Amino acid sequence: MSERLTRDQKLGHRAEFQHCYRDGERRHGRFATLFWAPNSLGYARIGITATRKVGSAVERNRLKRRVREIYRRWSGRAELPAVDLVVHLKPSADTASFAELERDLQNLWRRLGRS
Repeated sequence: MSERLTRDQKLGHRAEFQHCYRDGERRHGRFATLFWAPNSLGYARIGITATRKVGSAVERNRLKRRVREIYRRWSGRAELPAVDLVVHLKPSADTASFAELERDLQNLWRRLGRS
């Protein structure tokens, strides 16, 4: 599997995010809350949100780039079920190191199959 994240592997419309929030399940981590809902596409898609409580626009975009990079390089991505994922960053994510954020997110993604 390529490490590249293509456009069809990302959530792009507000309705897709809302579907995860409304109809999906959630798990809380130290730096993020993970929302997910099944999709019929046969592969996982990801979306990332960060409110102004997380920090300035520069800080929010830096964190979203980090999350995309962590997800893109994660070896377990191919084993994820066909779900739409929304990673909602918490304000505490701004103080996390890359390694701490990576550990937290990968733990959330690994637990996806277990409820």
